[in-house]
Amino acid sequence: MNLPNKLTFLRILLVPVFVILMYLGQEFRVIATIVFCIASFTDFLDGYLARKNNLVTNFGKFADPLADKILVCSAIIIFCEMGDIPAWAVIIIIAREFAITGFRIIAASMNITIAAGSLGKIKTATQLVAVILMLIGLPILYKTGLILFYISLFFTIISAVDYMVKNKEVLDLENM
Repeated sequence: MNLPNKLTFLRILLVPVFVILMYLGQEFRVIATIVFCIASFTDFLDGYLARKNNLVTNFGKFADPLADKILVCSAIIIFCEMGDIPAWAVIIIIAREFAITGFRIIAASMNITIAAGSLGKIKTATQLVAVILMLIGLPILYKTGLILFYISLFFTIISAVDYMVKNKEVLDLENM
């Protein structure tokens, strides 16, 4: 397993640590925020290293966005439970993530690899920054994070449509 893929795997392993810290209470919020920031940074770092060192793999193309989904979904579910964001928004995000993951699985069965597109990367970046700002908890940063969360919701929907349109041959609607 190359270094970028190890960083992706680390991001997945940091999710339960983050979740446990969030549930331990407010006194662990700073540590939870640091863990989330480290996990988020691995998203940038693994992609950078993979491209720079020509270590892009099919595993990385699949696991990297999956790790992002697991990280972001864990945070927004916690925020939903805390009453900070509405369930309908979380449902849209999670439904999109399941749909695109399923779409990628269908594509993979056809020997087509669908890498993250630019809109999907914007979606992920806005989600990660929104969560970090909300985790920090200072009122102005929290409000900014909440606005950014709704911007990320827009990119969640737009990027899903973009994936489907650009890869419509994967759906093979004529043979359904």
